[in-house]
Amino acid sequence: MYNLKLSALNLVPIREGEDDQSAIKDMVKLAQNLETLDYERYWIAEHHNAPNLVSSATALLIQHTLEHTSKIRVGSGGIMLPNHAPLVVAEQFGTMETIFPERVDLGLGRAPGTDMMTASALRRDQHNGVYEFPEEVEQLAKYFGPGNQQAYVRAYPAVDKHVPLYILGSSTDSAHLAARKGLPYVFAGHFAPQQMKDAIDIYKDLFEPSDALSKPYVIVCLNAIVADNDEQAEYLSTTQAQVMVSITRGRMQPLQPPTDDLKGILTPTEFEVAQQRMRSSLIGSEETVKNKIKAFIDEHGDIDELMAISYIYDQEAQLDSYRKLKNVIDTL
Repeated sequence: MYNLKLSALNLVPIREGEDDQSAIKDMVKLAQNLETLDYERYWIAEHHNAPNLVSSATALLIQHTLEHTSKIRVGSGGIMLPNHAPLVVAEQFGTMETIFPERVDLGLGRAPGTDMMTASALRRDQHNGVYEFPEEVEQLAKYFGPGNQQAYVRAYPAVDKHVPLYILGSSTDSAHLAARKGLPYVFAGHFAPQQMKDAIDIYKDLFEPSDALSKPYVIVCLNAIVADNDEQAEYLSTTQAQVMVSITRGRMQPLQPPTDDLKGILTPTEFEVAQQRMRSSLIGSEETVKNKIKAFIDEHGDIDELMAISYIYDQEAQLDSYRKLKNVIDTL
């Protein structure tokens, strides 16, 4: 018997033939459907200078999603803290928590979520943001708590608001930080599975209980595509493969339709890269994906929550995939 929560991540991609307004409408529709399915939470990423993604103003998208849903938790996956002043982040998320009590999550990452030139333009006075990430996480926690009563600068209305903080990462460095801070840990297995097992083990072994969390809490983000049968799922996953390759090519293109000839549109090296990056993906029928999740847990140990991301071109097929994935989790 597995006691596994289920949530979702959205980078808010633009589908081929659509525009940014359509992508935001799709984002909301997906959130509403996941809420109906009783998904635990719905997170929105932060990416900049990416013409194929509409996730540059993450806090605005979170607020928009909160306004169009009623109970699902909505948060950042994540706010890239080097791009922002912690005071502003606290004010924004404290305001959302004020409007939508007990529904706001704050996932934090230390990568810029873009190229270095764009990162410099985002926060021109902050050249060492990546290295200052641990201190800025601590500062954020204080802004939300009562512990800075005597401080001159306070983040109203964030003071005394319960906005859970999560540490995001794709390496063992982030695992050390999450363990030391006693915060929940979210591993980005959907694009960087290489250090996943080591990072999870380090986090669990070194975890220090805190006021926020008494024991380790692990969320793993994985690509997930569930269809009526394995063949259909593999076909749908060719969209995801094209996403992986477009990143390596440095050409950010809209979400592409699936193809029957993936090897024909990729070089042999690109095909191998796509296969490597998708090796931890949950692709297949409900029964196949159920077995893959069990095998994943056998290899990596118990996790508390699976966060799924699904690069599927047709939104109805995407919604159906999330429905099937929920059924898988409910019947584990």
